[in-house]
Amino acid sequence: VQLQASGGGMVRAGGSLKLSCAASGRAFNTYPVGWFRQTPGKEREFVAAISWSGSMPYYGDSVKGRFTISRDNATNTVYLQMNSLKPEDTAVYYCAAHKGPFYSSRDYYSSVAYDYWGQGTLVTVSS
Repeated sequence: VQLQASGGGMVRAGGSLKLSCAASGRAFNTYPVGWFRQTPGKEREFVAAISWSGSMPYYGDSVKGRFTISRDNATNTVYLQMNSLKPEDTAVYYCAAHKGPFYSSRDYYSSVAYDYWGQGTLVTVSS
């Protein structure tokens, strides 16, 4: 499975961006997918994740109520709609997928639980 993240860019605080994670591979629609972000010198931070069916979303505390994750299994794409952006949302955003189901909800939040990673897309939010 190869993942391609896109949609990053520069936006003013309060603005919106929508990230996309396009995947190759027929089995992608059975994989849970997560978004993580990272800034220089910091550990990768969980942002959001979604179950293979799309019925179960998970969010990090810092983005709850502002970000929405969704997926379209017909096109092998996962989206991250980001609203009310803040300067502290500035980071490189990565999408990741796990080969197979998660049996614990805790796994959705852990970067080490994911098998495949995209190349990252930069989001810059100016004040």
